[in-house]
Amino acid sequence: MDKQAVRETVWDAFDEGDQARFPFPPHDRIPNFAGADAAAERLAATATWEAAATLKANPDAPQLPVRRAALRDGKTVYVAQPRLRDPNPFLRLDPAEIPPEEIDDATTVSGISEYGTPTAPEDVSHVDLIVAGSVGVTTDGARIGKGEGYSDLEWAVLREIDAVGREAQSASSSEGRSPSGNRAPPGDSRTQSDDADTTVATTVHELSVLDGPESAVGADRSDPDLPDPDAHDVPLDLVVTPKRTIRTDTPYARPEGIDWDALDAERLSKIPVLADRAPERR
Repeated sequence: MDKQAVRETVWDAFDEGDQARFPFPPHDRIPNFAGADAAAERLAATATWEAAATLKANPDAPQLPVRRAALRDGKTVYVAQPRLRDPNPFLRLDPAEIPPEEIDDATTVSGISEYGTPTAPEDVSHVDLIVAGSVGVTTDGARIGKGEGYSDLEWAVLREIDAVGREAQSASSSEGRSPSGNRAPPGDSRTQSDDADTTVATTVHELSVLDGPESAVGADRSDPDLPDPDAHDVPLDLVVTPKRTIRTDTPYARPEGIDWDALDAERLSKIPVLADRAPERR
């Protein structure tokens, strides 16, 4: 089963059941789900959330409660502009500049564009917590998005300038452990970072936990049909559903920056932040 087959299976499961929420249909998007508010509340109860001053969040519907909770807690939120098509590709939502009664409006897709301040990568504050949207995930941190690759590109751009760290923030032992049992071995470089840490999290329905008890694909992590992450995929440290919080102890390496060899001229031409930084232009 390749990534697209996983996506189609998950989308079909949402479409056929009663777990999907607006917008419809769930296909070709990060599916909104029943319990998105509860998953956001569970994420906000973690030590990782409490320690984070700055978040980067995706603009999709299931993470709307996350964006609202972050601003209400006084956290700065960055959201990428659609398809990174602006030379200042991130929009900054500053809780000091948004009245509390306007947070609901400011965190919608249209409100982010209205209230957000366009920001160049070099002006992005260090990001403590990334909350990504996901179509499918595993309990050891593999993530499948909707297939366009922008979330991973956003990470790569920020990693190039050390706005995101090589490692995850240390977590409270109360935040849960993955049943997969995967751990970084003693002395692994992932536990000895010299730069500031960044945790990568997602909020999803249990249907999207591919090796979970309610999996849309009915697999476990040892199933050879589950695709392994690609080199450019950013692994997850926290998977949060309405029912549980999973610290993945992911064995997968984080990308160290932009994989220029994987980007063709057409894509570079459409993303100014990449075109301006391409090796031949340096």
